[in-house]
Order: sequence, then structure tokens, then C-alpha cells
Amino acid sequence: MGSSAGWPSPRVPVKAVKRRVKAVLGRFTPRFTDHADWAIGLLHGPSPGDLVPPVSVPNPIVKRRDLPDRRVAFVADPFALRVEGEWYLFYEVMDLRTGRGRIDVSVSADLRSWRHLGPVLQEPFHLSYPQVFVHEGTIYMVPETWESGAVRLYRAELFPTRWSHVADLLVGPVLLDPTLFRAADGWWMFVETSPTVMAGELRLFYADELGGPWTEHPSSPVVLDDQRLARPAGRVVAWDGQWMRFTQDCSRFYGAAVHAVRIDRIDRENYAETELDGPILAGSGAGWNASAMHHLDLHDDGAGGFIAFVDGHRSR
Repeated sequence: MGSSAGWPSPRVPVKAVKRRVKAVLGRFTPRFTDHADWAIGLLHGPSPGDLVPPVSVPNPIVKRRDLPDRRVAFVADPFALRVEGEWYLFYEVMDLRTGRGRIDVSVSADLRSWRHLGPVLQEPFHLSYPQVFVHEGTIYMVPETWESGAVRLYRAELFPTRWSHVADLLVGPVLLDPTLFRAADGWWMFVETSPTVMAGELRLFYADELGGPWTEHPSSPVVLDDQRLARPAGRVVAWDGQWMRFTQDCSRFYGAAVHAVRIDRIDRENYAETELDGPILAGSGAGWNASAMHHLDLHDDGAGGFIAFVDGHRSR
């Protein structure tokens, strides 16, 4: 059962908040459709701060022209899951016919050749940021579904193509890029909630069980009025004995770069973090990711390093 988020003030109508957020997000729409291109690439390296393109894999690994559907503006927000020796890559597809994002999946056995399996989740509201994970033998997805007014949990009924909505984890007017992870004492969720400023407010919630109830942390919001460090940019990972989260730098323009933040302490009473030197990802100046990068999904490569699924932007 979902928990109700305690913002904004009850005096502020929820519809007014949603109109304001849509107006703010709408400022970036031409960038996504007519004048820009987001695509998905692969990096690897010994640490999250030292990622480079692999020599054997040509980037980008998935781009909008790879899809048979030609009414697509871009692909972005990759989250991967390895199942029975194959990599399944879930990502947002911006459908120009509906003006909304949907979730598609591609599969690869070697990280080099990717086969598009098609759309796997479409709703009458925008979908993006499809975080997929396994819990107690079941595969789940928590995409961004802020237009529905909730953080929605989906379960794979027939992986990877059939999903069902099983619960609303949080309810509130602005719930952007919910990012879940499980630590020894339960579940944690970061979610960006700013009703007036793009990517300026990060809240933290916890729960004993995945399905909730979810409770806001006493230190929340853990980021306030900081467009560099508030909006999540991919799953939380363990590295060098500590948790690390990633953020979109929206201070100059939407999704310009990715920063890394080390979580120094997290429990039911306390939260502390330290921003690491960065950014760790940014536009390369040329090619498929010339202008910006805003997402990072890290996975253990089995040899002490990381495989990283990322996205990048170039003007067109």
C-alpha cells in the first residue's frame, strides 16, 4: 500500500503543481524532439570515476534509428538486467505520436549486437527511467510515472515483455526518477520532488518491505535548492565498501552531466553524504554524446570493475 507524500502544502492545489511542473519540463521539449538526439552507449572501467568506451563495442549501442518505429524522438535512461547469460536493456522511448515516453527492451549476449524486442510497457501517462531489479526471485520494475501521481511498482509476469502494476509505493504530485535500493536494514528510495524548480529537491524514504508502507526520513529533504545534486541519474551501487548515488547536473541545462555522491551514513535516524570530485560523465565534444550525458547504470563486470550503460546527447 502506498504512502502519501507530505508536500506541497495542502493549500496548494495538486493540479496547479502538476501544471507548473509540466510547464517547467516543457521548456526542454524542443531540445528532445526537433533539435537534439539522445542515444544509449556502453562504458567500462575499474571505478565509477574512470569509465571509458570499450574498444570492442561501437557506441552508441542503441539509437532511435535502430527501432522499426520511425516516429521516435530519442531513446534514453537505460537500465540493464542480466538473466541466464543475456543482457536485457530497458529504456525510455519518446513516442512522437503520443508525446509520451514508453518503455522498450533490447537484448544482447555479447554487449555488442543488440536485438530490439519492442515496447514492453505503455500507459496513458509518461513513462521513463525504468529501474529493473530482482527481489526474492521475482523481477520488478519501478519506472518514473510522475504524471500518474504515484511511484508505481510493476512485476514481470512474463519476462521481459509482460508487466503488471502491483502497488503504488508513494503518492504525491511530483515524484521524479524514483531510485530504490536495498540495504541490510530494509529498503530506501530517493525521489526528486521539486514543484517549482527543475531538479532542486531530493527526498529520502525507507520501508521494511518493498511494497511499503514507505516513511519519509527525518533528514528529508536531503538536498534542497541544488540543481546539481538533486535529481537521480541511475541506480545506487556499492563501491569500495560504501553506497554511492549518481545525480543529474541540471544547473546549466537539463541533464548536462553526472555527478557521484558517496553516502557516508544512512539509517532510520541519520543521513550524511559527500559529493565526489566531478563530474564523472559529461559531453565529449564530438559524436553521439557531444553535448551532454545524464544517466549511469553500473554493473559488476566480474573482474573487479564495472560495465556502465549510459546515455548521451548531441545536437542535430
